[in-house]
Order: sequence, then structure tokens, then C-alpha cells
Amino acid sequence: MIIGSIYVTAGAIIVGVPLGLLAAIYMAKFCPAPLYKFLKPAVDLLAGIPSIIYGFFGMVIIRPFIAQLTGGLGFGALTAWFVLAIMIVPTITTLTIDALNSIPMGIREASYAMGATKWQTIYKVVLPAAKLGIVDAIVLGMGRAIGETMAVLMVVGNAPVIPDSISSPISTLTSQIALDMSYSSGLHRSALFGMGVVLFIISAALVGIVRLISKKRG
Repeated sequence: MIIGSIYVTAGAIIVGVPLGLLAAIYMAKFCPAPLYKFLKPAVDLLAGIPSIIYGFFGMVIIRPFIAQLTGGLGFGALTAWFVLAIMIVPTITTLTIDALNSIPMGIREASYAMGATKWQTIYKVVLPAAKLGIVDAIVLGMGRAIGETMAVLMVVGNAPVIPDSISSPISTLTSQIALDMSYSSGLHRSALFGMGVVLFIISAALVGIVRLISKKRG
């Protein structure tokens, strides 16, 4: 279940972070004003949709597609990757937009004065200057991915085994706690609380690693 939690979170970050960053860059720097007025509220709305709705969408829409693609039932890490990626993209996008817009205009104008193009200014000046805000956005997205319960519970298959492929059913710490807590007692319940502590330690460790990497690059 520990491996399943890390497996699902890592895949969601790999899929969701590039999508969120690209969406934020487009909306903050390239999107026409009339379209931005429509997209920004839409992204904010997606960030507030209950997780069970995402889980239902993944089970009804994404799972059959994955089943057809892999030849299995469609329950597993691969389906969870796409569901969690869709869930974390609005959070990452919204916070990254705020980080990009917080950079003073003078920094960009200095880059243009040196002869840089708009894309060079974004890639080599604006993104590095907004690094801390972007890291915070990724950390929050990662926290939502590893702590998600209902959406994951509906699409991973809930098989407490080490997966042999990305399409195999797995179980995560959050999904197992949600499944067992209602009828657990005694040592079983103590084990579930222990799993919660392990989940907290993993979350804190992942955040620490991201912060450390960011600090070293700085």
C-alpha cells in the first residue's frame, strides 16, 4: 500500500505538473483577454469540484478507455494517474498564474531591452523569478494527489499487492483506510491509525525533498 501510494502520486505529478505549468503560462502570457475572462473562472471552478465527481468521471469515462487500451478491467494505477492529474491541474494552474503575474513588469522589460523574445523572457527570466511560487503550487498539487481518497478508491481496484504493471489493480494507504475504518476494531484499527502516520511521514518527506531540490537549484 505504501508502494501503491507513491506509485499513484508520482504518476499523477508526472502527468499533471507539465499540463498545469503549460496551461498557466498560456493563460498568464499568451491568452487573449476575452478568453482569459472565461478560462480563469472555469479553472477555479474545476479546483472546487468534489473529488467523488472526479472519481465517478474516471470510473465511467477513463476506465473503459484504459480497459480497451490494456485489455484488462481498467482498474489500476494508470487510470488513477489520469484522474489525479485532472484533479491537480486546476490547483497548479491557478497558483502558478498568481506566481507569474506577481513578477514586476520591469524585469520583463529589461529582458526585452536586451533583445530577448517573448518566449525567451518567459523561459529564462519569468519562470526562474517565479520559482518559489511554482514550487508551492507543485507541493500543494502533490499533497492533494497523495492524500486523495474517494477518487482513488473508485479507480485503483483496491488490491493490496505490489503491482507488476501500470495497469494492474493496486491499493493505496488512503483507499485502504477508507475501506476498513468503518468495521475495524482493536489491533486492526490501531494498524489503520499507523497507516495514517506513515502517510503523514511520506507527505512530509516528499515536501522536504521538493524544497531541498528547489534550494539546491537556487
